[in-house]
Amino acid sequence: MFREMRRKDREIGNIEAIEILKNCQYGILSTASEDGYAYGVPVNYVYANGSIYFHSASQGHKLDNIINNNKVSFCVVGQSSVLPDKFTTNYESVIVFGRAVEVLGNEKNDAMLEMLKKYSKEYIKKGREYLKNANPKVKVIKINIEHISGKARR
Repeated sequence: MFREMRRKDREIGNIEAIEILKNCQYGILSTASEDGYAYGVPVNYVYANGSIYFHSASQGHKLDNIINNNKVSFCVVGQSSVLPDKFTTNYESVIVFGRAVEVLGNEKNDAMLEMLKKYSKEYIKKGREYLKNANPKVKVIKINIEHISGKARR
């Protein structure tokens, strides 16, 4: 179903790939538009309970795409540095394939709290109040991971 990595010497295991997922600040969510074009958009996210969660406005291009076809990919790039004298780049990256679904209720609240802890941990009290007001206006999407591929050149 999913292609094997061509450069096996650069492949990293799932445990290391998940650590990279946990530590990156943003990822690129890629969806398929109804017209067949790929649509990639950067999103803040959190990796929790074996899934990726991100928030979204209640309508827009990415949500339309997910409703039409919930198969998505999600890419993060961790550490990277260009080596100009060697004409290459050291990097670590992870690509996730899965299906995106909206979450509600406790799962939505838990995911929003995890995002708050990741991005605003110094402002938890103020953030909880913010989340209470934002909750009705925000959608939370979960990517149920079907495949993870990690790659690095160090």
